Amino acid sequence: MTLLVNNLSVLLGGVTIVRDINLSLEPGEVMMLLGPNGAGKSTLLRALSGELPFLGQIVMAGRQLVDWKPSQLARRRAVMPQKVDVNFPLTVEEVIAMGRASTSKGKPDGIIDRLMVELDITHLRHRMVPGLSGGEQQRVQLARVLGQILDTSGPRLLLLDECTSALDPAHQQLVMEVIQRLAREQGIAVLAIVHDLNLAAQFSDRLLIMQAGRCFREGTAPEVLTQSVLKAVYGYRARVISLPEGYPLVVPLGSGDAQLASGKPSCRQAS
Repeated sequence: MTLLVNNLSVLLGGVTIVRDINLSLEPGEVMMLLGPNGAGKSTLLRALSGELPFLGQIVMAGRQLVDWKPSQLARRRAVMPQKVDVNFPLTVEEVIAMGRASTSKGKPDGIIDRLMVELDITHLRHRMVPGLSGGEQQRVQLARVLGQILDTSGPRLLLLDECTSALDPAHQQLVMEVIQRLAREQGIAVLAIVHDLNLAAQFSDRLLIMQAGRCFREGTAPEVLTQSVLKAVYGYRARVISLPEGYPLVVPLGSGDAQLASGKPSCRQAS
């Protein structure tokens, strides 16, 4: 098992922001984290990335998070926060190479070229990153964090906070396809915060939906993305259509549609 989280809580300024979260991730598994603004998603990710103190237990690849040396952890866990500001005149290639600093050691590095092709940024190689669009910068940062762990053997964890928020629909699809495929091929466990319910349904193995700092429901997309859950968590009235591809499609209802029933919390415990 790549990641095991038991009874994780985070207190900030004396206020409990995240409470009693339990989850687990196997190698190659993609879990997407859903919930309204302020539900605690980014706080949870920051605790898993070691940025915030926490109560409870985080075990990565069989070892407590605190037992990992930073140099070892950097090759096994990569984190892409919601926003990364690059204010220095660095090129796309130079920024991606920052994720390869501990591995390439100045040698020619085919992984950088591969990631630029995969994420459709090869044509940006010599562009200065501060001058790129938001979506282009997101793809550059994703290439950087993927390069950090791509050629490491053993369990690896990728933590992503809204890595598609600035992308156009075609590049959202591209990025999710790359993440899903690399997870499968490389055995990388992925935990990603996503706001687009249909992207989450299509590209996740499991979903965890949060409300007010707690896990409201966890399971497959058909188990989590139901009319009652969406109404209870988001106040969102939607129709959920089962597609022949095997995942649901969420379609908003108009103001004249009938009110939907409320959902009940149901969250599995990590074991």
